[in-house]
Amino acid sequence: MSPSAPAADPVVIAVIPARGGSKGIPGKNVAPVAGVSLIGRAVRACLGSGRVTRVVVSTDAEPIAAEARRHGADVVIRPAELASDTATSESALLHALDTVEEQDGVAADVLLFVQATSPFLSTVDIDGVVSAVLDGGADSAFTASPFHGFVWRGTREEGRVEVARAEGVNHDSAERLRRQDRPEEFLETGAAYAMRAAGFRAKNHRFFGNVAAVPVDPARTLEIDDPSDLDRARALAPLVEAGPFPTRADVDAVVLDFDGTQTDDRVWIDADGHETVVVNRGDGMGVSRLRAAGIPVLILSSETNPVVAARARKLQVPVIQGTLTKDAELRKWYETEGIDPDRILYAGNDVNDLPCFELVGWPVAVADAHDIVRERARVVTTSRGGHGVVREIAAHLLGKAL
Repeated sequence: MSPSAPAADPVVIAVIPARGGSKGIPGKNVAPVAGVSLIGRAVRACLGSGRVTRVVVSTDAEPIAAEARRHGADVVIRPAELASDTATSESALLHALDTVEEQDGVAADVLLFVQATSPFLSTVDIDGVVSAVLDGGADSAFTASPFHGFVWRGTREEGRVEVARAEGVNHDSAERLRRQDRPEEFLETGAAYAMRAAGFRAKNHRFFGNVAAVPVDPARTLEIDDPSDLDRARALAPLVEAGPFPTRADVDAVVLDFDGTQTDDRVWIDADGHETVVVNRGDGMGVSRLRAAGIPVLILSSETNPVVAARARKLQVPVIQGTLTKDAELRKWYETEGIDPDRILYAGNDVNDLPCFELVGWPVAVADAHDIVRERARVVTTSRGGHGVVREIAAHLLGKAL
């Protein structure tokens, strides 16, 4: 008897709908949180799963398509009628699923629906909803945050705008049960849904048959609907995603701001107008070791100052200074050098560094950077500007090799 052929792995198609016409937050899907766009975050979470066969972004906007491709996703351009304010997510999902199946000639077993508006979605969450369908017997599954709040439904009396008549929804207002005595409840996070593709086609809806709620960490539950949500995500990212500093395996080049990063942002001026600043010898050691390890280092400063040029000569690294468009100069430099921007670490301290943060994979803020700069950084140093920031970066990148 000849051995039977091994069963083929289930085909799991991840679709991330991301239209360009957001009115609440223009350009929302490409807005960065901790240095990575919302669409990039969603793509990365899907690509990190070993259970996902293909990751597709459905969009009508070229900037979103370009960003999706940059992070490794395929793109399906959806027609205008499926990108209006009234078009349903289900219609975009079905269009993308039809397109991918026709291109690949293979029918999907599971459709994974991921929303880029949930910035803290993780690969673990993705694996959870997919496993609930493939291994747990569910027909559809969704990410859910455990919930213990008392929900009230309000009805407003005519003329009483400030007051609502309220009644309990998930509880008897006359009997306050302890949390452990109440049934388990969940909030739908809106981040990820998995469903059997055939069932979705038949029902044209994400919930059908045996529905499973897959619990996720409530601390990571946030859906971005308005500008204040985006501000909260940026403020929370350093806390929610506190992860390791990049290593040599993650970084191919280091770009350094000067004032406030390699200095403490103070300047001494003599009677003749000559400026003097203080730098850290440890930073000189850090740059030397980075160069010895084959990591290109660039100083990028908006100031035109002889001390910047002198410091660059001392460190034997190139310098670009006197530019009001640091991001344009940075892009020109890494394109000329053939360096992948996702593998560049950029260290800065103030708001003029933010455009550069959006270009690179590793935006790093110094410990005493402006609040908004720390919020948008992927990691924050423990050192303050001028107090060994570059030495600290080099230690993380090179480890014992330093």
